[in-house]
Amino acid sequence: MMTISLIWGIAMVVCCCIWVIFDRRRRKAGEPPLENGLIPYLGCALKFGSNPLEFLRANQRKHGHVFTCKLMGKYVHFITNSLSYHKVLCHGKYFDWKKFHYTTSAKAFGHRSIDPNDGNTTENINNTFTKTLQGDALHSLSEAMMQNLQFVLRPPDLPKSKSDAWVTEGMYAFCYRVMFEAGYLTLFGRDTSKPDTQRVLILNNLNSFKQFDQVFPALVAGLPIHLFKAAHKAREQLAEGLKHENLSVRDQVSELIRLRMFLNDTLSTFDDMEKAKTHLAILWASQANTIPATFWSLFQMIRSPDALRAASEEVNGALQSAGQKLSSEGNAIYLDQIQLNNLPVLDSIIKEALRLSSASLNIRTAKEDFTLHLEDGSYNIRKDDIIALYPQLMHLDPAIYPDPLTFKYDRYLDENKKAKTSFYSNGNKLKYFYMPFGSGATICPGRLFAVQEIKQFLILMLSYFELELVESHVKCPPLDQSRAGLGILPPLNDIEFKYKLKHL
Repeated sequence: MMTISLIWGIAMVVCCCIWVIFDRRRRKAGEPPLENGLIPYLGCALKFGSNPLEFLRANQRKHGHVFTCKLMGKYVHFITNSLSYHKVLCHGKYFDWKKFHYTTSAKAFGHRSIDPNDGNTTENINNTFTKTLQGDALHSLSEAMMQNLQFVLRPPDLPKSKSDAWVTEGMYAFCYRVMFEAGYLTLFGRDTSKPDTQRVLILNNLNSFKQFDQVFPALVAGLPIHLFKAAHKAREQLAEGLKHENLSVRDQVSELIRLRMFLNDTLSTFDDMEKAKTHLAILWASQANTIPATFWSLFQMIRSPDALRAASEEVNGALQSAGQKLSSEGNAIYLDQIQLNNLPVLDSIIKEALRLSSASLNIRTAKEDFTLHLEDGSYNIRKDDIIALYPQLMHLDPAIYPDPLTFKYDRYLDENKKAKTSFYSNGNKLKYFYMPFGSGATICPGRLFAVQEIKQFLILMLSYFELELVESHVKCPPLDQSRAGLGILPPLNDIEFKYKLKHL
């Protein structure tokens, strides 16, 4: 028995040694410095996942601005010099940005590939986003969001006794609830057949969304959703509510969803549940980063007396110029796209809040072997390797942003209080200096709508509510690093605040 156990033990050790030997890439001439890591397949993934920013800074000090790390079986080339970002984007013909994103969507949401080349659909999702998230379609979407935000924040059936009282709530929980409900109504419309139970259903969807979103980083990392029974059940419940039969009875469905309902019905081989899961992907994309971005914008604005004062003055002036009068009788206020775009103080507050909280990973896959020409030199890249930008390195670079960890509401304003568009690194003007929404072909198609809905939220909070932090000198909560790479990081803990409706 001892002999058999010893033989098996030796065999396992030999297998592990062989795995380590043959699983390790050898750096070739002209390639970036290489970090294989010590753990087979995972490579450096655990170190990267625990604190991506510090991991990348340490390797930057060790290897310079360009280096390669093995992460979850993939070889990722990190480009860390912000002066080289535009050079990376100039190599677009060598990149396949769709492969990673389409594969990740299919794994996380449970549908087949949405890449037209795979034959399941002929819909070009990027064309759909362009048609429905820009121009006149964006105008309609923003108008609906403003109406729905006011419906959620000032429900018509709110008793007067409640409207006069201070309410204490976690700010992140508040932003989550308000933005999810208003965003859900804006995308998927209202169920006119069940007006009395509509809000309960949406709040149930909110709880399911939280359960599903909690494991999303694990799904992106490649773990199957069946390992997370509660999250799997939540995903299926969310998708059930987005089936065609349920959406077809809803009123005021957005053009984005209506167009996709038509396209999916005529141009795809997806069954009804798979179609619903592609709608769920859009729901996640519209909420997962917008909600924490809304929290950070509101928190940083309230926390800074100067920011709160400047924002209030700007909003009051914009409403007055637009002829919008605040009323306690429930009359809605509205600013069009031109007016929303002419709010440089709110723009700067939102940009600064996102600069401090964004940790997106801009990814492109090499379609073939090629040479990447950068400011720091030229590097040979192998087919199927990944080229990655991690803009948080730039956002927190003191050479670009002095005192980078401090919130400065006017950092993105010039001396004339207009939008500042020129930033420098060691005397060199940067083409890219602010990238919470990605870049180039992978830039978020919904970024314009996201910024507008955050602005609308801040406008309504400033206009209708008195706002106070429960603890006036509260420290900024730490970022939840478990979601690094996915976009805007939520706070690790909530912050309590008080609000009540103003007497108008």
